[in-house]
Amino acid sequence: MPHYRSIGDVPRKRHTQHPRPGGGLHYEELMGEEGFSSDSSLLYHTGVPSAITDATPWQPGDLTTTPNSPLLPRHFRLPLLFDDAEAKNLDAVTARRLVLGNADVRISYVVAGAPSPLYRNALGDECVYTEAGTATVETVFGSLDVRPGTYLILPRGTTHRWLPTGPDPVRCYVIEATSHIAPPARYLSRHGQLLEHAPYCERDLHGPTEPLIAEGTDVEVLVKHRSSRPGDGGVTGTRYVCPTHPFDVVGWDGCLYPYTFDIADFEPITGRVHQPPPVHQVFEGTNFVICNFVPRKVDYHPLAVPVPYYHSNVDSDEVMFYCGGDYEARKGSGIAQGSVSLHPGGHAHGPQPGAVERSLGAEFFDELAVMVDTFRPLELGEGGAVTDDGRYAWSWAGGAR
Repeated sequence: MPHYRSIGDVPRKRHTQHPRPGGGLHYEELMGEEGFSSDSSLLYHTGVPSAITDATPWQPGDLTTTPNSPLLPRHFRLPLLFDDAEAKNLDAVTARRLVLGNADVRISYVVAGAPSPLYRNALGDECVYTEAGTATVETVFGSLDVRPGTYLILPRGTTHRWLPTGPDPVRCYVIEATSHIAPPARYLSRHGQLLEHAPYCERDLHGPTEPLIAEGTDVEVLVKHRSSRPGDGGVTGTRYVCPTHPFDVVGWDGCLYPYTFDIADFEPITGRVHQPPPVHQVFEGTNFVICNFVPRKVDYHPLAVPVPYYHSNVDSDEVMFYCGGDYEARKGSGIAQGSVSLHPGGHAHGPQPGAVERSLGAEFFDELAVMVDTFRPLELGEGGAVTDDGRYAWSWAGGAR
């Protein structure tokens, strides 16, 4: 995060004594990135943050992938992955289904109505987009609320849990990095402030506002982390037992913490002719970017073609999650709310037949989509394999022979 926050009870000087009211000292923990050379926060615990009394292996779901071979654009129908009645008993951590992944990023989908276990991802940051439903996400830094259209950024190593709060399950599109996720560098000053040409600013980013204290003994925490064992795909897990509850932070300060961003606060950048996808960028990680397409006024040159031109992703795979409105360029392809399209590098793609003609004269597009572009090829996870419609690749030619 580019700006400093201080929440709760912290001492006047860092790395100095912070007495507890009943005697003794609070335990100071530095949570920082890049080996003390990047953003960090100092957290003050009532218990020892390193203390564990047991550790056993935990398998974080089926994370195996298969190559996109033959090379095809694909359409994944994510609503088929979950039955709403069964989802009421599932949680937003252990029930995730992997759709696509590579060494840099994994994209999953989950529908969940039950509280999750305590969990932290030690592989990288998570960006979770809430498609539907509401939840409170409790973290070691404090609580955050999510609703439809909320992005939640969780820094690597943040202990947290999901607590759905509405009558219906929460639907989440989960982007897990093996790096950190941050606003695009071109929108930041050399000191980290969001610049005037950025499509959002610090006022749109919402962190925790007060500490969260919970009681408990022998508390389980699931940790997803790196593995060197063959067959794990570089990912495995451990189930820790902590003698006291990890939510024991009386105060913290710094520039590293979870936060939310509402997609409705993204100010679209438009022009006289069609603007390229980078104008829609909202976050970035190592070897991938995240963009969002929001309702907006479209191109206003008298001869403009509002839908995208055909383009070849020679350096990246493009993944689009259609989460609201009516996506004009994909009409006639079968894509609907909850769909994901994959347009791989090496394949030219663009509007479906007839979309260009239908778009002429349009002044406004009512569409909502989250896009991930990756700079290494994506493979299919089990959730992608079982929801592939098998027809999308032929939709520009009127169907397979």
